[in-house]
Amino acid sequence: MRKEKDLLGVLEIDDEVNYGVHTKRAADNFRVNYKKVNIEIIRAYAIVKKACAAANFKTERLCEAKYAAITAVCDDITAGKYDADFVLPAIQGGAGTSVNMNMNEVIANAGLVFMGYSKGEYDKLHPLEDVNMSQSTNDTFPTAIKIAIIKILRELTDAVMDLQTALQKKESEFADVFKLGRTQLKDAVPITLGQEFGAYAEAISRDRWRLYKCEERIRQINMGGTAIGTGVGASQKYRFAVTEELRNLTGYGLARAENLIDATQNLDAYVEVAAIVKTLAVNLNKISSDLRLMDSGPVSGFSEIILPPLQAGSTIMPGKVNPVGPEFIKQIYYKVIGNDLALTIAAADGNFELNPMLPLVADCILENLELLRDGVKFFSEKVITGIQANRQRCREYIEKSWSLASLFIEKLGYEKLTEILKESFKTGRDYKEIIIEKGFLDKETMSQIIRNNTESI
Repeated sequence: MRKEKDLLGVLEIDDEVNYGVHTKRAADNFRVNYKKVNIEIIRAYAIVKKACAAANFKTERLCEAKYAAITAVCDDITAGKYDADFVLPAIQGGAGTSVNMNMNEVIANAGLVFMGYSKGEYDKLHPLEDVNMSQSTNDTFPTAIKIAIIKILRELTDAVMDLQTALQKKESEFADVFKLGRTQLKDAVPITLGQEFGAYAEAISRDRWRLYKCEERIRQINMGGTAIGTGVGASQKYRFAVTEELRNLTGYGLARAENLIDATQNLDAYVEVAAIVKTLAVNLNKISSDLRLMDSGPVSGFSEIILPPLQAGSTIMPGKVNPVGPEFIKQIYYKVIGNDLALTIAAADGNFELNPMLPLVADCILENLELLRDGVKFFSEKVITGIQANRQRCREYIEKSWSLASLFIEKLGYEKLTEILKESFKTGRDYKEIIIEKGFLDKETMSQIIRNNTESI
């Protein structure tokens, strides 16, 4: 055990761990049975610390030995070597200060070992004076979050592109499957199954474009603003250097915000990105609801499509297969909506120069991105690709329904056609037979009207 002290006193720290007194206090304070800080934030934070060290070295504030140690440990953190040392829950007080402390202490202690010293010898490499030089939690933490968001956002965009392609393939495959359209779950006019999938593909294509464009909103970072955006403790040379280093390390088009005070205190960019992500979830839920209904049955439901069987559906009903794919996506949608509400409230609840609820905002938006990234991949590969059309059932519904009756309004008029359909319902006879029987249209004219109006579908 080693002893470390802070303004509250002295604590004993296990020599096996790389974190120090500040992390230990935070871990003891925020004892909640909840997931840890998203690992993508940790990896991104190490990149931020590496960029800061490089900027401080280039501006001659950090010596070469310390710079080399910090850089080496940051690379190891990014590679996942020290994951076990990041022990804090995703929800915590302090606007992310504890996460920054955790990062500083792990880098310092692992860096001390790299330099040949013992953990805790902070006179050789200090967590705050060296690792945190020219920085504050309030510029480094949000920057790490934005880098993590961009990474997962790009992965999600790629997955959405694949889903769009899968839907477009089904649009072509089902182009000749004539079926019944529905409005408000009631029989409407004819459509093809391909047209329905084409509409789904179009909606997803808009999501793809929105996701691509919204990255612009998150590239603005407040590095160099330090505590409240005024830049106290950071030189002008450092401010420009650190942003350039981050661009080089990430390959992202990061840019220093024009107003660092605004970028430090306001979280509307996160809300905007979250809203675009939520819009994708809305579209996925709508598509899933449609597929689940079209697959329902096979005897008592629509049974217009056959979803790929993914697993047995019942422990008591042999042969039952449930639409678990769409149901999985719908539950992701529910979770995304809940997270979006939480982060929206948190983003609105900041005061003056800082929003201390950023840890929750970060956790919610990153969870949404990861849920949708993985969910979209699953939806494309396990559900959409394997859908089959029940052509016979689709044709039966068209033939039995009144969906083509509206084609004869021009010839018969709305009122007369309504009376014919009422008679059809009461007697169970085909309304087309009644029209011919009453002499309103002959069989050939009726067939020609149907052909003229369905060839374009």
